[in-house]
Amino acid sequence: MANLKAIRVRISSVKGTRQITSAMKMVSAAKLRKAQDKIVRLRPYVNKLQEILAGLSQSLADAEVENVYGRISDPEKILIVVITSNRGLCGAFNANVIKETRRIITEKYADQHKRGNIRILTIGKKGYDYFRKQSVKMLPEQNNLLNNMSFENVSVVSETIMKSFTAGEFDRVELVYNQFKNAAVQNLTEELFLPVTAGPKGKAAAESVDYIYEPDQEAIVKDLIPKSLKIQFYKAVLDSFVAEHGARMTSMHKATDNATTMIRELTLQYNKARQAAITNQILEVVSGAEALRG
Repeated sequence: MANLKAIRVRISSVKGTRQITSAMKMVSAAKLRKAQDKIVRLRPYVNKLQEILAGLSQSLADAEVENVYGRISDPEKILIVVITSNRGLCGAFNANVIKETRRIITEKYADQHKRGNIRILTIGKKGYDYFRKQSVKMLPEQNNLLNNMSFENVSVVSETIMKSFTAGEFDRVELVYNQFKNAAVQNLTEELFLPVTAGPKGKAAAESVDYIYEPDQEAIVKDLIPKSLKIQFYKAVLDSFVAEHGARMTSMHKATDNATTMIRELTLQYNKARQAAITNQILEVVSGAEALRG
């Protein structure tokens, strides 16, 4: 009977867990649907803006116009912006970003790391909790951005990074985050934020499209490029935000299915144990009756 009681307690516990994971799955699904609409509408605009920005950077380089956001030098002082989540229960979502950031620090920027020239800016409590225990210098965390997700709030952070770059505090700024593909798939992304470079796309855009700049290229450098960078940064944070809810929904869905399977197995185990106990009781009654009859 003691064994039966233990199984009943375990079944009750797993049912409670399944109820929690099912509720979390539904909450994440609702948040995902709302946030997914934003990123789907934003992506085409950002992609076209980046193409124009790359073409503009190439035109500025050809015209030898100074671009403070395109300052290219030896990458000595590096800033890595690590975008994770504030909460767990989303599978390998945070672990993948942390692992990729460690790889970038130890492999790509090993020399800069040895000289102590790498800074980490975390957006998300999980990334902050990990890197504050490591031998790397941290900038003030920006975990509250995920609780108050808006373009205005994210722009404050991106503007601070841009000012630090133009002031020469950093030679290179990179973003590491999960890019949303669908509810079950997130693409781990390492993206160069600053300096703004033309690249192959910029050269192709500059050759294929002859843009007419109004009022002039210098004014566009002061106005369009900062706005484009703010939107690019916002898109990265929003991408990670949407991917987080997708990862959590998938993780909670799997947890709910696993709980259902466990309940089924425990119920079968309970029924077998109960049947065995009843059989033993019947045998004892029959044996006692036979003994009295004898």
